[in-house]
Amino acid sequence: MKIYRFAIALCVFFLACDKKSKIEKAVEKISVDIKVERFDKVFFETQPKDLAKVKKEYPFFFPEGNDDSVWLEKMQNPLWRELYAEVQKKYGDFEPVRKEFNSLFQHIEYYFPKTKTPKVITVISEMDYNNKVIYADSLVVVALELYLGKEHKFYPFPDYIKENFEEKQIMPDVVSSFSLKKISPITDKNLINKMVYYGKQLYLKDLLLPYYTDADKIGYTPEQIKWCEENEAYMWRYFIEREMLYSDDAKLALRFINTAPFSKFYLEIDNESPGRVGTWIGWQIVRSYMKNNDVSIEELLKTNAKEIFEKSKYKPKK
Repeated sequence: MKIYRFAIALCVFFLACDKKSKIEKAVEKISVDIKVERFDKVFFETQPKDLAKVKKEYPFFFPEGNDDSVWLEKMQNPLWRELYAEVQKKYGDFEPVRKEFNSLFQHIEYYFPKTKTPKVITVISEMDYNNKVIYADSLVVVALELYLGKEHKFYPFPDYIKENFEEKQIMPDVVSSFSLKKISPITDKNLINKMVYYGKQLYLKDLLLPYYTDADKIGYTPEQIKWCEENEAYMWRYFIEREMLYSDDAKLALRFINTAPFSKFYLEIDNESPGRVGTWIGWQIVRSYMKNNDVSIEELLKTNAKEIFEKSKYKPKK
C-alpha cells in the first residue's frame, strides 16, 4: 500500500512539473523587449543651461508651480550628486535588471494578454519608500535610490523598512503596483477582506515571478518565512478564538497587515514574529482557494473575500 501511495504521489509531482514547464515554455515564446529610459542619468548629466530641453522631453516629472531654481539646485547640489554617483555605481549597467523586466512582462502578457507593455523609466526621487515603483498604463517608474542595498549609508530608516531596499525587490514591487489596477478594491473593512486582498497580490507574484522565493515575494527573510510556517496553526487559532476575521476594528490592520517591525499578538511571541502575518495567512488562503477551485486568475481577482475564504477549504499546516 505504501508503494502504491508513493507511486501516485510521484505521478502527481511529475504532472505538476510538466504543467509548470508547459506554461514556462509558452511564456518563453512570448516576444517582449522592454525599453528603459534612464531619466536619472539624463537629469544629472544635463548642463543647467539645457534644463528646458529635459523639461520638454519629460514634462510629467516637472509639475507646474515649481520654479526652475528648484531643479537647478537639485542638479548641482553635492548631496544629490553623491546620491546619483552611488546609483551609478550600483546600476551603471542596467541590463541585468532589464532582463528581469523582460521575463516579468512575458509572464504578464501570458496571464493578462490585453495588458500593454510599458516603458520603464528610472529616476532618483525623494526616498519615498511607500512609492518605490509606480506602474501606470504605459510607464513603470522605478526610484533607484531605494534599491542600493539595506546597509547603504544613505538610509536613516528602521531595519524593518530598509530590509527590502535591495535589487531583488524591484520586480516584486512592480507586481505590487501592477496589482492595484487588477484586484478589486477592498469594500468591507474587516480583517479577512484585507488578508485576502493582499493574499491575491502575493498570489499574483506566484504566477508572475515563479522563480522568486516566497521570502522575496513578500519581503521577508527566510527565517521569517520559517517562523510563519511553524506558527501557522497557532496564528490561525488566535484569529478564530478572538473572532477577529469579520471584525471591523481598524487596529487589527495595524497589528497584522501594515508594515511593522513585528506583529502584535500582545504575547511573548511578538518579538519573534515578522510584521504583516495577516497578509501571509491571506496568501495561504488564496493559494488554497486556487488549488480547490477551477477558476481563472481574472476570476480570482474579482471574487470577494468572503467567497474565497468559504470556498478555500483552508486548513493551516500543523
